[in-house]
Amino acid sequence: MTRARHFVLAAGGTGGHMVPAAALAEELTRRGHRVALVSDERGVRFPGLFEGVQTHVIPAGRFAGGPVGWLKAARLMMQGRAMAAELYRTFRPAAVIGFGGYPAYPALSAAFAAGIRTAVHEQNAVLGRVNRLVARKVDAIATSYAATERLAPRYENKVHLIGNPVRDSVLALRAKPYPALDEDGIFRVLVTGGSQGASVLSKVVPEGLAMLPVAFRRRLQVTHQARIEDIDAARATYARLDIAADLATYLPDLPEQLGWAHLVIARAGASTISELTAAGRPAILVPLPGATDDHQTANARDITKAGGARTIPQSAFTPGELAKQMQKLGLDPEALQNAAGRARSCGAPNAASDLADLVESLDAPTAQVHVGVIKPREAFA
Repeated sequence: MTRARHFVLAAGGTGGHMVPAAALAEELTRRGHRVALVSDERGVRFPGLFEGVQTHVIPAGRFAGGPVGWLKAARLMMQGRAMAAELYRTFRPAAVIGFGGYPAYPALSAAFAAGIRTAVHEQNAVLGRVNRLVARKVDAIATSYAATERLAPRYENKVHLIGNPVRDSVLALRAKPYPALDEDGIFRVLVTGGSQGASVLSKVVPEGLAMLPVAFRRRLQVTHQARIEDIDAARATYARLDIAADLATYLPDLPEQLGWAHLVIARAGASTISELTAAGRPAILVPLPGATDDHQTANARDITKAGGARTIPQSAFTPGELAKQMQKLGLDPEALQNAAGRARSCGAPNAASDLADLVESLDAPTAQVHVGVIKPREAFA
């Protein structure tokens, strides 16, 4: 029987950090543990996540803006560390787990000072800034990709290849078949820029779909998540081009939308990639060019190499190029279903359970958490 313990999860307020943290929280709670979340204002208000979980907002500054900005950030970090330390005195966590983002840094710093066991989880194919800052001191580093850039070789003995946890509702799609598609049936397209949206998708996708052959275009049913500042223009464009489309600034039922999608057009954020590979959905990916260390391009490499996605750099993402790639994928149902299977082969369905095992081992008296668990990619299938 699992011994009930307390764990603190610390994450920045974007979907890429919050979704895997929420998946771990679900798994740890299922095992009888108590979980608390430390984040910023965005994180604790993230819709649909961390229901029933104790949440705490701590200040954390972004080190930008020159000396004045650095000083302000340092002051906020110290305040956040003090607040985290006070939480630990009352909550008494067995371990603190960081998921990246600036709020994770003061939480982990306070844990180091208190002698609490720690780990970080990296969702991207490039180790993030905060995780790089704390890599030397944490007890374990969980990664989502076999090849993680910016991860120093000297930390290899505490690296564990886990994958990126997804919500139960997304993981459940793995057991369902790819939606049936025939040459004359409805072709469902999901367009999403992740939790932050993506203006380029709102500008290019409607015009690109309009360039498809008439018979194909009339089969389309589009669900498009757009930024609030882009949604009216995108809706008007779809209407002008006579393309059936539903638009929203947020998709609370994203797992359901993903379940019936034949093709996804998306950014290449960590959560998007992990959900595509968990569910087994082919995609056209447009990595965010300004992402730190170009990590979205790195995220897209495995699924693209496997044949589960086509990656188009934003500089080449034009209506004409999108239409060309859509026709290559969409006009051959057998090829599209094959791409879905290849995307699925890149998934890590046991990531939440494996990460929970690692987290529990941090507090085990005889745990050997410094021995890296490196799984081959085929072990995720």
